Amino acid sequence: MGPVLLCALLLAAPCVGAVLSTDEVTYLPGLAKQPSFRHYSGYLRVDPHKSLHYWFTEAQSNPESSPLVLWLNGGPGCSSMSGLLTEHGPFTIQPDGTTLQYNDYSWNKIANMLYLESPAGVGFSYSDDKKYATNDTQVAHDNYLALKEFFRLFPEYSKNKFFLTGESYAGIYIPTLAEWVMQDTSINLKGLAVGNGLSSYEINDNSLVYFAYYHGLLGTRLWTDLQRFCCSQGKCNFHKSSNLNCTLRMQEMIQIVEESGLNIYNLYAPCAGGVPGSYRYDQDQLISHDLGISFIQQPLKYSWRQNLLRMPAAKKGVRLEPPCTNSTASTTYLNTPEVRKALHISPEAPEWHICSSEVNHSYKRQYLTVTDQYLKLLGTMVQVARRPWLYNDGTEDQIGGFVKEFTNIAFLTIKGAGHMVPTDQPQAAFTMFRRFIQQQPY
Repeated sequence: MGPVLLCALLLAAPCVGAVLSTDEVTYLPGLAKQPSFRHYSGYLRVDPHKSLHYWFTEAQSNPESSPLVLWLNGGPGCSSMSGLLTEHGPFTIQPDGTTLQYNDYSWNKIANMLYLESPAGVGFSYSDDKKYATNDTQVAHDNYLALKEFFRLFPEYSKNKFFLTGESYAGIYIPTLAEWVMQDTSINLKGLAVGNGLSSYEINDNSLVYFAYYHGLLGTRLWTDLQRFCCSQGKCNFHKSSNLNCTLRMQEMIQIVEESGLNIYNLYAPCAGGVPGSYRYDQDQLISHDLGISFIQQPLKYSWRQNLLRMPAAKKGVRLEPPCTNSTASTTYLNTPEVRKALHISPEAPEWHICSSEVNHSYKRQYLTVTDQYLKLLGTMVQVARRPWLYNDGTEDQIGGFVKEFTNIAFLTIKGAGHMVPTDQPQAAFTMFRRFIQQQPY
């Protein structure tokens, strides 16, 4: 106790070594053998109220010289613990919800991986004032402040090559955060990669219609009507139209693609949970499966709020689960008292869920496209031999579409994968990731 107090008195700030000793995970339940590499779990304070939970896994070899990679899952309002436990983390959760197995294709085999639960209100992240309404601009700034706090706690990694990565709504998170990071010369940013990212609502919605048609989901009559009512002079706009007939046909198309039981994350996989727009009750909670993925303008389609007003009140409120996703194992594991203790989870932190209904449904989406952000980033990054990577599945993901309209951005396709590429094709995803951080040809 003496050395810690002395350090605080001399530096007028918490001793970094003391903070790290309290954040280090020395025992993780569910593993037959504890890892040989160090990993840490704790909180990054971004303002007087908000504490963002992080889980940092050092590279399995040569962490001092290996790149540092930030990973963000999307939503908005979904936890990056999903990326760690079901995609590319060192341990993957097993169906029993108590056992972890080592991942042969973990990205921390070659990189130091920082998983951040953002924004506050997501997963184990919380705010003292319980105010969780936020927006794209605020989240980008908070994530930047979290990075600065991380480098304060781990100054030995401040000069390592640094990469920003994520998937889905991270198509907004990553380029808006990169704007902040690019202005900070103390951070050695080398690149960014986004998987199946939402980067333009209009492009995403328009490409969804073509995806549905070319995968045989739309009949000839509907396809003909969509072209007739939504297209003019050889140009189609399915995203927003003043033509009522177009709106009605788009409503029909959305019902087929998103609400008929198909897995919107992986067309050829079964749907493990509810589809968008569906609701169910579970132990006094109302379970919603609507992440607001479809932003096609449909004035005749009820919003989630209007639907909820028609349903009986749930005593424990609303819980949000992504469509066609079974998060039971991760939820069971992370809410076990022994696991919360091992990960140094604050008593103030809520029960862990894969997504936050409160964050998602009160989130203000300020960017309908991040074209300007990419153009600005390209203007700087290409000059120093860096470039963004945008990767996606081959044919199976119905959301997260992005047209390849930029030069100097590497676009990769991984066949046989759905929305969560490392889950479906772990070896191919690892190969892609290795080439990305080692700046090799793809």
